Parts: sequence; C-alpha cells; structure tokens
Amino acid sequence: MFTFETSDQKEVRRFRIAQFNGRTATVRSTGSAVTGHVRSIVENKSSVPAAWTITIIPEEPKPTRSPQPAARSRSLMEDFR
Repeated sequence: MFTFETSDQKEVRRFRIAQFNGRTATVRSTGSAVTGHVRSIVENKSSVPAAWTITIIPEEPKPTRSPQPAARSRSLMEDFR
C-alpha cells in the first residue's frame, strides 16, 4: 500500500471519483509514478489548511506488448485469380 498526504482539493476530488468508479489512479512522487486503486481517503480535521491522507493499492505493471508484424497487403487482382 502507498499512503501520502495532500492538501490539493482538485487532486482529492480526482481520487474520490476514481475510487467511486473503481478506476485506477496515478500518483507522481519523487520522480516515480504509482498506479493503483484508491482504497481510502481520510480527512485530517485538525490540519489547517485542510489535508487528506490517501491510500492506494498499487497495481502490477502491465507487460508491454511486442509490436505485431504488419499484415501483408494483397492487391485486388489476387482476389480474382
């Protein structure tokens, strides 16, 4: 699990929408990116300005697909032979 704190309301809104819709969200932190499902968003009520603690469960990176060879094109005349 990856936990971080933010006071950016737009970022919190983006994570709440991702959590509600069951989509993954990406956080960029210290030069690396963490992508996963949002588990929880908790407001720290004693903080001024308001701050939220967000917990993300990282997803395994998807394997990159090797490029497929291009399909061989046929001329229209080959269809009539």
